[in-house]
Amino acid sequence: MVRIGSNIDNKYEVLKEIGRGGMSIVYLAMDKRLNKQWAIKEISKISNDRNNQVIVQSLLVEANLMKRLDHPALPRIVDIIDNGSTIYVVMDYIEGESLDKILISGGAQPQENVIKWAKQLCDVLKYLHSQTPPIIYRDMKPANVMLKPEGGLKVIDFGIAREYKEYNINDTVSLGTRGYAAPEQFGGMGQTDARTDIYCLGVTLYHLVTGQNPSEPPYELYPIRQWNPALSSGLEAIINKCTQLNPDDRYQSCDELMYALEHYEEMDDNYRKKQRTKLRGFTLCAITTLIMFVSGIVFNFLAALENDRNYEHKINISTSTDYDQRIHSYKEAIELFPYRFEAYNRLLQAYNDNNLFGDRESRDFIEYYNAAFNEQNENEYDISDEGYADMNYTAGITYFYLYGINDENVSLKVRALKAYSFFKEAIRGKSETYENYELAESYYVICDFYRNYVANQTNTREPSYEIYNSLVESLEKCIDNLEGYDNENLPYIKLSVYEAVSDLIFDQRKGLVATGISSERIMKILMEIYEKTGKLMVTQDKSIDKQNKILSNLDIYIDEIVDTYENAEVR
Repeated sequence: MVRIGSNIDNKYEVLKEIGRGGMSIVYLAMDKRLNKQWAIKEISKISNDRNNQVIVQSLLVEANLMKRLDHPALPRIVDIIDNGSTIYVVMDYIEGESLDKILISGGAQPQENVIKWAKQLCDVLKYLHSQTPPIIYRDMKPANVMLKPEGGLKVIDFGIAREYKEYNINDTVSLGTRGYAAPEQFGGMGQTDARTDIYCLGVTLYHLVTGQNPSEPPYELYPIRQWNPALSSGLEAIINKCTQLNPDDRYQSCDELMYALEHYEEMDDNYRKKQRTKLRGFTLCAITTLIMFVSGIVFNFLAALENDRNYEHKINISTSTDYDQRIHSYKEAIELFPYRFEAYNRLLQAYNDNNLFGDRESRDFIEYYNAAFNEQNENEYDISDEGYADMNYTAGITYFYLYGINDENVSLKVRALKAYSFFKEAIRGKSETYENYELAESYYVICDFYRNYVANQTNTREPSYEIYNSLVESLEKCIDNLEGYDNENLPYIKLSVYEAVSDLIFDQRKGLVATGISSERIMKILMEIYEKTGKLMVTQDKSIDKQNKILSNLDIYIDEIVDTYENAEVR
């Protein structure tokens, strides 16, 4: 490790340390001859770490690769110094901020910015893949992309890049960042190629546009519009194709991907629907000129009447019918009349009746919902309609109580985040004559709290008394409303909500005390949960275990919260 102020090779004065990895340190240095600043990566060749040889070799491979490359988005290597015990690689000093730091400070990035960055990254990958032999980068992720002040990008860290060898069956080593790396980077699926970089880029775009780190729970790439329904379905389709597990199902080259990025709006559901509408309009106009006006009116009337009959038949299918057939019937009804609410409610009720609402069911529902109910189509439906409010309320309740209920890794926080947009829509039309309007408002408050103060790690604002007061009122209504929720898995659902509510109150106890929420209100909720949990009749092992866990935790929580309030009074 060099000292600040010392000289490397009598050429470069070390100014300060600007980065550090597991086996290397990066310094900012001044070239005394050219009066220019460079970044210098230092790695010791002498180490007891058995991985040191691999790291040293990786650094040399990186340096030798970079020396022969020339692209605006790649840093230049200008010097390599090996004094026997240490290697120094002198390269461009890049001013700016890495995209992972931008994500930490700002969360999900605007879609327009992400698409602009995607094109730049796709272009640099295309350049690497065009080399002879092709260079496979293999480590695309936000931490390895620098955003310069003028808006351009620089791709850094070529430590695990490799040259593609046409006749190799497999890679010699398995390297990559878990969460971003393609499956073939971990062995057993052949050697990595251009499609590997396309996968890594797809995951990077997913992280940038959703703010969800693929290296953290839930460790799964959901369609991006499950996190933000306002995102483009065209971009969602591009990311989904990039991140297919089988390389044959991805874009096969950066040229294909670049074309998709440049035409993503044309892949959007709304754009396609408008084009289909234009085509249908043109066709209908041509046909109308060939037939009598009266005949057209009669035909349209009969067709509409037949569609109405079909719709009613499909949504009123007997509840004793096979589950899959019912689901299919409700989906066909939605396709007939996408802006009628009844079929959506019947579909959600079928999921509830079958006690099953996981990722597949959620994706199916979201696909139909997003295609119909968005800003571009708002003239097709009335947000103040009680039916619209009820559909969104039912969807919110289904996500809040049932989504992933049999998966221990799916917490109420996850379910609340998914339910948030539906409860928001349920109250957006301000249909206060809707019987569940106040309940929808309460659930929205709970989901909004999870979104802003539990899930949002970048939020430094503390909740106020008004926010906590609204949260406590909403939790009380949620517990009361749970008594009327009808599902055969109800005991476990109740216990899951009781557990989440008591955990939330315990985690927020200091804020509740500090903002003046009375201990009587908090204790009333906890004691009600304690009583309801103890009286609940459960038979399944998992429900018995959860019941015992809640009762045990509540004994601790109540004592801790009492102490917190008493200590606050003493101060």
